[in-house]
Amino acid sequence: MGILSAIGDSLYEAFSMFWETSWALVLGFGLSGAVQAFVSRGQMQAALGDHRPGTIGRASFLGMVSSSCSYAAAALAKSLFARGADFTASMVFMFASTNLVVELGIVLWLLIGWQFAAAEFVGGAIMIAALALILPRVVPGSWLEGARTRLNGGASDELGGHAHHGMAEDEPEPQRRPARERIRSRAGWSDAAGFAISDLTMLRKELVIGFLVAGFATVLVPTWVWQSLFLTGHGFWSSMENALLGPLLAILAFVCSIGNVPLAAALWVGGISFGGVISFVFADLITLPLLLIYRKYYGGRLTLRLLVVFWAIMSAAGLAVEYLFAPLGLIPASRPHLVAMVGVHWNYTTILNIIALAGFAVLYWLYRTGHRAGAGAGYAKDPVCGMQVETSAAPATTMHDGQRYYFCSDRCHDTFTTDHDAPAR
Repeated sequence: MGILSAIGDSLYEAFSMFWETSWALVLGFGLSGAVQAFVSRGQMQAALGDHRPGTIGRASFLGMVSSSCSYAAAALAKSLFARGADFTASMVFMFASTNLVVELGIVLWLLIGWQFAAAEFVGGAIMIAALALILPRVVPGSWLEGARTRLNGGASDELGGHAHHGMAEDEPEPQRRPARERIRSRAGWSDAAGFAISDLTMLRKELVIGFLVAGFATVLVPTWVWQSLFLTGHGFWSSMENALLGPLLAILAFVCSIGNVPLAAALWVGGISFGGVISFVFADLITLPLLLIYRKYYGGRLTLRLLVVFWAIMSAAGLAVEYLFAPLGLIPASRPHLVAMVGVHWNYTTILNIIALAGFAVLYWLYRTGHRAGAGAGYAKDPVCGMQVETSAAPATTMHDGQRYYFCSDRCHDTFTTDHDAPAR
């Protein structure tokens, strides 16, 4: 009975965290879908031609208003770089699109406090400044040229035709209506709903795993286990060890994107330092599956250099935020025993969730009926993860049985080729 009670408490804690953040997730996915529908990938590419301060600012802004999925962000950054965008600007875009998005800040605020949301944005700015300063100085230009040549190598398509990291050369790019016209049309908002629904579909496993792992970690893992991992009572050295350990836990956890926020909340309950929590949240871009993807994109040598730079920047940003916030009294003085063991009550969260449910119903209706309004021109569905892809900027495409398929990333492309009895390229 004790085991069943512990499992029940863990599941209830996971549900409580989900309930607390549901309206924020709907809001975030809705905003991200609108931006993806109304700002073309071609416009992004044209804005990222170098790594001057103005370009870094544009890359940061475009990332902030784009998808928060780590896999999609990595694939899009790769596509931008392959098509001529500056490598540093592409990496800044990737960092901003996973660490500076609105929904991540809201979820952090709801689960562990507004201080963590503020730290996310302050630390994100620190990371981007450090990335813009360091990356061009530690990655040789010859490596980047080799990586771009590797990405644009024109590998043959095992399923027939040619596989490209974008449109086929003989396939015309669909003409997109001006953004102002799309914003005023039902078709444009249906496309936005399509992005929102497909992003949610793609991330549903990450979210479920994140909440479940956090629920069980919060209830079942004794405090002494966490304390054995995190140094305490040694001042700066404890803070540095925690900030360095945060990314390592992220690498091993396999949970990225918004899904790692509930686990970050569990780590805070368990005793990791403020800076350690922040560095863990930032490290969603160096989980083991993503490192393997980088290796495929850029080669092993450049991936190892990126891992060292990313890890150092993430840890340094977490540590910097802690020492910036501490003198201002912005670090919470106490820790909760549980993250969100409150369940459903009639309060502002319930009201916001009801409104969000109605909003989601509208999004789903626009998504399901968009074809009647002429939506979908220039877009396709990734057959593996369900993400809506802009065909003119798809990170990977392939032909199979006379039909062209578009993918949000090479990861999905390889899954598709494997499932159809063809070796992945």
